[in-house]
Amino acid sequence: MPATLAKLTYQALQKGKGAFSLAHKEISLRLLKTMAPDAVVKTLPLEPGAIQALHDAMDLLLERDWQDGEDGIYPTELLFSSPWKDWVVRYPLLWLDSPATWDRLRRRDFQDLPETINRQHYPAYYLRNFHNQTDGYLSDRSAALYDLQVEILFNGAADPMRRRLLRPLKQALPRLGVGGNPSQPVRILDLATGTGRTMHQLRAAFPHVQLVGCDLSEAYLRQAGRWLAERPGKLPQLVQANVEAVPFVDGWFDAITCVFLLHELPRPARANCMKEAFRLLKPGGVLAVLDSVQPKDSPQFKVLSENFRRVYHEPFYGDYMADAIETHLDQAGFAVPTSETHFLARLWLARKPT
Repeated sequence: MPATLAKLTYQALQKGKGAFSLAHKEISLRLLKTMAPDAVVKTLPLEPGAIQALHDAMDLLLERDWQDGEDGIYPTELLFSSPWKDWVVRYPLLWLDSPATWDRLRRRDFQDLPETINRQHYPAYYLRNFHNQTDGYLSDRSAALYDLQVEILFNGAADPMRRRLLRPLKQALPRLGVGGNPSQPVRILDLATGTGRTMHQLRAAFPHVQLVGCDLSEAYLRQAGRWLAERPGKLPQLVQANVEAVPFVDGWFDAITCVFLLHELPRPARANCMKEAFRLLKPGGVLAVLDSVQPKDSPQFKVLSENFRRVYHEPFYGDYMADAIETHLDQAGFAVPTSETHFLARLWLARKPT
């Protein structure tokens, strides 16, 4: 496919996903107001210019996403790798799940979890219906719907945001001095890997790297294993573990990624996660953290972020918005990190001193 036509196709697909996501959310809200009005959460009016700023940031994100593919950071095929068939099959299940979600919202019950789980195996902060999801992160049903729910939440921009960590990682890995030496394999750990979407991006960009993903949810790891096995590439190692205590020896990994995790942790767990990443990295290793924007960096999205916290049950997001991630990285031992913003995501890159 000629480059110009491929780019136009990519842009059309992304705009289409965005329009579909907005339509879904609008219809869902109208149904909620009709069928369960007492479950509607009060939100704040957006600031003047916020919608235009959102559109501009999205356009810039998509342009960077395309350009990184053109520059060889990752194969351009990755830009078209959304699991369309899965989403089409599972989309009706979102609507079938809506009445139960609305009922939980009405009851303000955010710890409505499967009775079959052993609560002793999980920290208390994890035992919640994050995003108002049925079963939280603790069932195969939740895992099957998660990627589609996130794609709708971000108007089709979830993967383009995740891919923003690939360029800085590619620039950092050769400087570790092991990238070209087959006797010293490069190892990358993806913390809270979930259903494997970030792992999918990493595998495409680093086909010869040894990948490991860890997550607390056995169900989400099963989904990740199934989904990654259906696509080309080496299967990564998937490990059920808490990001505060990952079962690997000190200095085992050359790079660690942490995507959309920190805002779902209380502040002490955030700090512990950064300390654990420092322990696991080799000297000179790199940590890439991608998470939500914060008001100090993106004040134009402050109200949007506050509304997200209110609507999607994010109990630790308010504290995250006021937290200094750089301080956690510094206290863990990392050198001064660099940071940049991409649409609704903030990226920090920190190196463990040699």
